[in-house]
Amino acid sequence: MNITKAEYARRRQRLLDAMPENSVAIVPSAREQLRSRDTYFRFRQDSDFLYLSGFDEPESLLVLAPGRTQGETLLFCRERDEEKERWDGPRLGPEQAAEQCGLSDAFPIGDLDDILPGLLEGRDFICYTMGRFPQLDRRLQSYLHAIENAPGSSGAPQMRSLDPLLHDLRLYKSAAEIRLMARAAEISAQGHCRAMQLCRPGLYEYQLEAELLHTFATAGAREPAYPSIVGSGRNALVMHYIDNNAALKNGDLVLIDAGCEYRGYAADITRTIPVNGHFSGPQKAVYEIVLASQLAAIEQCTPGNDWDQPHLASVEVIVQGLKDLGLLQGEVSGLIESGAYRPFYMHRVGHWLGMDVHDVGDYKVHGQWRQLEAGMVMTVEPGIYIGVDMPSVPDKFRGIGIRIEDDVALTRTGNTVLSAAAPKTIGDIEHLMRAGDLVQEALL
Repeated sequence: MNITKAEYARRRQRLLDAMPENSVAIVPSAREQLRSRDTYFRFRQDSDFLYLSGFDEPESLLVLAPGRTQGETLLFCRERDEEKERWDGPRLGPEQAAEQCGLSDAFPIGDLDDILPGLLEGRDFICYTMGRFPQLDRRLQSYLHAIENAPGSSGAPQMRSLDPLLHDLRLYKSAAEIRLMARAAEISAQGHCRAMQLCRPGLYEYQLEAELLHTFATAGAREPAYPSIVGSGRNALVMHYIDNNAALKNGDLVLIDAGCEYRGYAADITRTIPVNGHFSGPQKAVYEIVLASQLAAIEQCTPGNDWDQPHLASVEVIVQGLKDLGLLQGEVSGLIESGAYRPFYMHRVGHWLGMDVHDVGDYKVHGQWRQLEAGMVMTVEPGIYIGVDMPSVPDKFRGIGIRIEDDVALTRTGNTVLSAAAPKTIGDIEHLMRAGDLVQEALL
């Protein structure tokens, strides 16, 4: 289950076809990131670069040069180096990299200053996104300055952002990409099930996180797609809580927002479960509203609807539910128009999902919400967060934070929930947690 060389070639060709006439595109790899002193984080390739090349080494640059007679796709990368490879692992080198990635040509990265300026001369545009790679920005500016001031020069090419062209391509997933994302969601759902089974009062949040990471790695997904959120009690009210260092308390809920990255593609799943395996009455009441709002939103995730419709569906259900609980007073339409619900539900219902957990792609086109189409993948993650300092809210509801999130792939006829294997009804969650209790008792 991999992206084939032929698919990478099709991606590059689609970008070549979308580029302005007489332009060149430049796509750099990620850089190695220092963790501390002389120790580096495990390398993770830049998603744009990986999407077009499949090449997973740092210090590399992809160049697309339409009309170049010797070949339109070029790679600059590190040369083979026996001494460095003994310490840091093997490198492909230019010749093998070109062959493995199906590229026209490849050169040592050390030859960039000798070769790249010649590829830019005579072009009208350079498709490149400034600001993300400062060292390369300065290098390109020096090339353009030299071209501008060369004798007989007709001027240097103009810069155009590559993002709008490339990110629109990445927004639509192929069948192979959907399969990888489905596998990422399946592995992530297994992690959530394990966390449900092992959750109990007295554990620490980071111990549940460890169970998730263990499941991911055992299934072949060595990295989480983002720092896992394991927030119990009041910590569930913090949207991007990642300290994960509090003890799990009897009677609290724990919100787990975690997904793995599998072969370059992310999953993003949230489940909220009772630490002791049983939802209280107030917790059930709020949970059922969130679940109903999520189901209503997923129903709106269908080609032909626009990006905002799932969110509006979730808002309507949440506002009605909060009103039914007495946490909001007034007409539903007026509460929605005034934004009275926002202290309880302050984020939108989802985001694009793909190689990045918050994937690329515009949500509006020419000022209008984007129309949903087959091949897009999005999250659906409504929530209700009831602060501990809301004086108008009965004590029994204060401190409850609930979010339910699934990964949804749009199809020609509707959608597929990729993360459906993670239980989310109250009955299914409590049943799985009871089964987990029996397993733990048997092990004692």
